[in-house]
Amino acid sequence: MSKRALITGVTGQDGSYLAEFLLEKGYEVAGMVRRSSTINFERIAHIQDDLQIVQGDLLDEMSLIDVIRRQQPDEVYNLAAQSFVQTSWQQAVLTGETTALGVTRILNAVREADPDIRFYQASSSEMFGKVVEVPQSERTPFYPRSPYGVAKLYGHWITVNYRESFNLHASSGILFNHESPRRGLEFVTRKITNHVARIRHGLADELRLGDLDPQRDWGFAGDYVEAMWLMLQQDKPQDFVVATGETHSVQEFCELAFGHVDLDWREYVVQDQAFMRPAEVDLLIGDASSARETLGWQPRTTFPELVTMMVEADMELVARQRHQVAR
Repeated sequence: MSKRALITGVTGQDGSYLAEFLLEKGYEVAGMVRRSSTINFERIAHIQDDLQIVQGDLLDEMSLIDVIRRQQPDEVYNLAAQSFVQTSWQQAVLTGETTALGVTRILNAVREADPDIRFYQASSSEMFGKVVEVPQSERTPFYPRSPYGVAKLYGHWITVNYRESFNLHASSGILFNHESPRRGLEFVTRKITNHVARIRHGLADELRLGDLDPQRDWGFAGDYVEAMWLMLQQDKPQDFVVATGETHSVQEFCELAFGHVDLDWREYVVQDQAFMRPAEVDLLIGDASSARETLGWQPRTTFPELVTMMVEADMELVARQRHQVAR
């Protein structure tokens, strides 16, 4: 019989790539969405007919119990969250309710419905924040620098606690920054590539950004979902850092993105205080040796390949948009 998986946050970047990956593995896949009149299915439109879309809410534990009981999944992947770091300062309580306490609710739902379910929690490199060592591994102390990072840290530790307290097969993936053409426009990487395309097509003349110095370990989201799956195939649950082991600055991202379309980033990028964070994370670089050794996982997409992929996708998107307007 086919395995069944439930993905919360299925309409997001990671959810869409994970759903594709599991369908290719022969899984039956259910994707959970909140009840809303404005759900955006754009990222999963090409596979929507192969998914079962179900309604549930990380703020409502009974709805989660009901979903899991009805779907009877072998694996649950919790990818749903308020996931934009900048917004977490303006909506700190909501971020805590969904990104932190939401994890407790879904773990309780798993315990209530079927404690044999294998559970994946999407943790984040933002938990390291003001890093105390370089690179960061599973043993590095945490020092989050945003309400988002704090909420993710709660979700991470409650997953560890439930694993140890109730013998759940619950694992966390501490994913470093992972991007793709499906990344939301509010994230700096996609903001850069989309503006590059708009500037190249003559629809914009500048790109306003905050600090250009922070360095990140950027990988491709399509590579990272394989690591999520591999964690739940292990006999013993544990937590893994998932990263490329390379670091690049926001300025480097700009240089590559603008350079791909033969533009000089210095002529278009404007630093704007409005986009500066109250507390910045300066340097993130992951040590994914445990994932390599235990899971057999490694990234396939290089940093230049990732930037090129995103720029080319946005060039095509902006060209289509211009054509539609012209019709």
